[in-house]
Amino acid sequence: MERVDYLPYGKLKIVQSSNVFSFSMDAVLLARFVSVPIQKGKMIDLCTGNAVIPLLLSERSKASIIGVEIQETLFNMAIQSVHLNKLEHQINILHADIKELPQDIKGGEYDVVTCNPPYFEVNNETDYNQNKHFAIARHELFCTLEDVIQESSRLVKQKGKVALVHRPERLGEIITVMKSNRIEPKRIQFVHPKNDKDANIVLVEGIKDGQKGIKCEPPIFVYDSNQQYTEQFKQWYGIKASEKEGE
Repeated sequence: MERVDYLPYGKLKIVQSSNVFSFSMDAVLLARFVSVPIQKGKMIDLCTGNAVIPLLLSERSKASIIGVEIQETLFNMAIQSVHLNKLEHQINILHADIKELPQDIKGGEYDVVTCNPPYFEVNNETDYNQNKHFAIARHELFCTLEDVIQESSRLVKQKGKVALVHRPERLGEIITVMKSNRIEPKRIQFVHPKNDKDANIVLVEGIKDGQKGIKCEPPIFVYDSNQQYTEQFKQWYGIKASEKEGE
């Protein structure tokens, strides 16, 4: 069943459903991490889901934003979310496969391409047997990591930025595929559940035909030793200092 929730910072609303799709911490962190043009430009978000990343980017930039989603149910939720926030003038949602975009979505035109892609390769039939919406969002059923990076490279303009959020165990593959598609990785940031736990999220930003050299940003730690959000994470995620977890 669909419901309306607030995004971090409490300014924007979003339509979602726990049975179909709810936005994740990963998407919020990507929307905060990526470098964006402030006043003008063009951005596109692939695998946009219910448009969480375009909505959050609209708080940081006045650039036009396109979100691309293959699942009709999520596409409809994204459209509702854009209308709910009266952002039709800035955000346009397309119902399309990222590998077969409409002809008017031309290559080399976008200042920024973002994507929170499916994280897991398809290993066996059980990947198909779960909730279909979750399966498509989590597993590379409709697009692979290589598909995402190839299309991002095609869409982004020269010296434009491509930013992804993914699992650290696939970082080597991400860097290799980026480089083979003329995207030079420039910034990396790891997210850890706690300061004594391995990272479980990685944020990567590259530049089309950029110069070599990667900057490793300070890591983000989500929880402290008391299982409370760290002040660092609160700032990133838009949680007010006075808010209690779960409220």
